[in-house]
Amino acid sequence: MRKQAALYLLLTLALSLSARAGSTREDDIHRIQDSAQIFHEIMGTPDKAIPQDLLESAQCIAIIPSEMKFAFVVGGNYGKGLVTCRGVKSWSAPVFLTVSGGSLGFQIGGSSTDLILVFRGRRGLQKLLSDKFKIGGDASAAAGPVGRSAAAGTDVTLHAEILTYSRSRGVFAGISLSGAVVQPDDTGNAALYGRPANTEDILSGKTAIPPDAMVLVEAVSKATRTPAPASVPQQTGKAL
Repeated sequence: MRKQAALYLLLTLALSLSARAGSTREDDIHRIQDSAQIFHEIMGTPDKAIPQDLLESAQCIAIIPSEMKFAFVVGGNYGKGLVTCRGVKSWSAPVFLTVSGGSLGFQIGGSSTDLILVFRGRRGLQKLLSDKFKIGGDASAAAGPVGRSAAAGTDVTLHAEILTYSRSRGVFAGISLSGAVVQPDDTGNAALYGRPANTEDILSGKTAIPPDAMVLVEAVSKATRTPAPASVPQQTGKAL
């Protein structure tokens, strides 16, 4: 039991250090393109995608491409992605974030998983502006329904602040991410926007959308039936 606890602590430390690992502009662009492609593919099959009424009422949408999961007695996960939020007229420029967590359990194996988080209210946005928060702890969460309508949603789903989804081996479904920690990827934001990169300004729409990020904003805008904004050329920060 002590060995398991020690291994869990080592895993938690490793995940924490990974979350602070550096990011370059090339990494950012690749992550943006992957996120846009994943969202486009998932929403391309309406019968197995996020219900349209949930998308049209969503306040923020986060996409974490190919989150790496691994397990050997102690399970863990770690991934980097982006989030964009709904503004007065259009969706915002994206902010980079990380998702990490660990869980004790007798399991061996690993998989690559795409994640999507649908934030349903402005309180979720406030969580995104904090240093970090825990899904299911600081913010209520539930596995999201899939299909053309959210009518089948339970009370838990309807009152959850965040709806969580995953796609693994081509299968898209709601998933429980309780215990996972979400926090800003400061190095990613600095690499794309330059220093200082203000998360609140970006998600509130005060920061112009970099041309390289437009492919993601357009994908989210199309899926939520929202007019896509025009990109505004701007000077970006140098890779760190």
